[in-house]
Amino acid sequence: MKNKFSGYLMFCILLLSALNYTHAQSKTDKLTDDKISSIIKKLTLEEKISLLHANGIFSAGGIKRLGIPHIMTDDGPLGVREDVLEGWGPANLTTDSATFFPNGSALAATWNPDLAYRYGHDMGEEARVRGKNVMLAPAFNICRTPLCGRTYEYYSEDPFLNSRLAVQSVQGIQSQHVAACVKHYAVNNQEIERGRVSVDIDERALREIYLPAFKASIIEGKAWTIMSAYNKLRGVYCSENDYLLKKILKGEWGFKGIVISDWGGTHSTVAAANNGLDLEMGSNPPYNTYYFADKLLDSVKAGKVSVKVIDEKVHRMLWVLYHTDMSANLPKGSINTPAHSKTAYDIAAESIVLLKNDKHLLPLNTSAIKSLAVIGDNATHTFHLGGFGAGVKAKYEITALAGLKNRLGNSIDIKFAQGYSGAYKFGSHTEFKPDAALIQQAVATAKSTDMAILFVGGNRDYESESQDRKDLSLPFAEQALVDAVTAANPNTIVVVVGGAPYDIGKIKENNHTIVWSWYNGSENGNALADVLTGKINPSGKLPFTFPASLKDSPAHALNAYPGENLKVDYKEGILVGYRWFDTKKIEPLYCFGYGLSYTGFKYSGFYTNKKSYKTTDHITVSLKVKNTGKYAGKETVQLYVSKTGSVVERADKELKAFKKISVAVGETAAVTLSIPVKDLAYYDVKTSKWVVEPGKYKLLAGTSSRDIEQSATITVD
Repeated sequence: MKNKFSGYLMFCILLLSALNYTHAQSKTDKLTDDKISSIIKKLTLEEKISLLHANGIFSAGGIKRLGIPHIMTDDGPLGVREDVLEGWGPANLTTDSATFFPNGSALAATWNPDLAYRYGHDMGEEARVRGKNVMLAPAFNICRTPLCGRTYEYYSEDPFLNSRLAVQSVQGIQSQHVAACVKHYAVNNQEIERGRVSVDIDERALREIYLPAFKASIIEGKAWTIMSAYNKLRGVYCSENDYLLKKILKGEWGFKGIVISDWGGTHSTVAAANNGLDLEMGSNPPYNTYYFADKLLDSVKAGKVSVKVIDEKVHRMLWVLYHTDMSANLPKGSINTPAHSKTAYDIAAESIVLLKNDKHLLPLNTSAIKSLAVIGDNATHTFHLGGFGAGVKAKYEITALAGLKNRLGNSIDIKFAQGYSGAYKFGSHTEFKPDAALIQQAVATAKSTDMAILFVGGNRDYESESQDRKDLSLPFAEQALVDAVTAANPNTIVVVVGGAPYDIGKIKENNHTIVWSWYNGSENGNALADVLTGKINPSGKLPFTFPASLKDSPAHALNAYPGENLKVDYKEGILVGYRWFDTKKIEPLYCFGYGLSYTGFKYSGFYTNKKSYKTTDHITVSLKVKNTGKYAGKETVQLYVSKTGSVVERADKELKAFKKISVAVGETAAVTLSIPVKDLAYYDVKTSKWVVEPGKYKLLAGTSSRDIEQSATITVD
């Protein structure tokens, strides 16, 4: 009886605390609204309009006489970019270097939401000390085609994985009183004709695949700003799309912040103003010619846009400022700290994916190696800048060669050969030819050493915003180099660097050791060296499917990319990424969620807390994971759900939960995963509601979408 009473008392205390917090928060919100209303009354119409458009490449607003600061945006998501002048020329300051954080797909490959929070927190600190109050990050559009030029910048092909990472990134950034600007809303999944192409997509695919991470970032992450995409949805530009901006974002999701246009992504005054855009940004003066400048003022005076609409936008602008530069207890921020370098290192270390290790050359047996050939332009290439779009003036960046020398240079003779030139002119689509002289030098170096580590893949000029790749082939004629070096030294480890899938089928067939790395931030080389030497056990898992052939990917299999006559039809519907490959029984080169370890993990004891559930329940899954090998390591347990005999089309399986755990040698970890039954719902287009279909569901726990270790069947009433 005593225990029951204690439990009840604790429940009452927690309930009272929650009610007090809600009351206090409501009181704070009312005070803020009252302050904003008071300011709006003091503003002239001209001043209100001035708050709603850019007045510099990255700035907008600001009313000096009322102490209203500017909105100061900064280009993420790799870090806080350098300051620029009009015309995009660098300001050449000595104070604007920053930490270079690993790219988006690298962060996704960690499958670690805690690291996503640290990434956001640290980048928020750097933005805060630089006086930026809106960070144009995170970016997490679904990877619909592996060719998309911004795949490296985005997260993954899965809406659930994207959601879990996006929420934490947003909360991390905003912990520093810097607004996260989630982007690009919505269906910006290709760069070809991104400024004009119209996406035709069925409502179920939109709701189940392309919107969930945005919804989570707004409702759970409580993002303060969002960026409209360049493209059109169903014939209407996203920046003036009533359905996206007013009905869904501001209506269904209750978004309170500001909708920011992508730079130059506004196409009208009246339609954009009345349909939900709040702030027009762009990079070309004179700024008074913008749609939301003199044209908007004229439209208000002509009665085409109401003062009420303008006041709502101004309210949103001030609401964001009251959460950022006008908030109490404003953090000071910090930049280029050891803690930030550690975050960059940890993300890089946990992102690296071991694809193949047949001869167990990894981890390196450093006591048996006297000489090492490091070959390939990517061993010395830096990735903080390049291509078109976001970059970082990195305080430092450790290259792969430098990292290996840092860790092995005192005990092993390291010889470098370039192997190929990674020089690439943005947008050129150059026809690459092998450089015989560089290959000959690489072969000679490989022959003269005990082991070779060969670096190939893309770079930031080759994978870039504003262009899509033409195919999946390795650039710079790298395959010829791989073939020559492998023939010269059988102890060759291939490290592929990239932010998106490549066709590495021949390497998989002919080479015994393959590592996948990324544009991995300031600590890239140190993290990679520690993985290769075994100080860090690789734990990265692929965030997207690597197709064996481009025509196997759904958008390409259905001839639904890049579209015709500036229209693209998402014919694959909900079957994106692994959903397509697994449902259609198409064998990929590497599947979603795949990644090896230096140790082994055995799954056992899989069970659910109940056999039958109601729609209001949570499914709790328990299992055990034993480390059966010789190295401590981290494993990501992935939980998929399958519904057979459904009344609607379903994917073979869908990711619904995951957890990354650390397991010592010989130890067994108990893992618990939870899925709200409501998350099993499909979107019913007839009723415009989420429906949990009754019946049997299969729960599948595994190391990837294809490697299922344990399963159980449950029933939903």
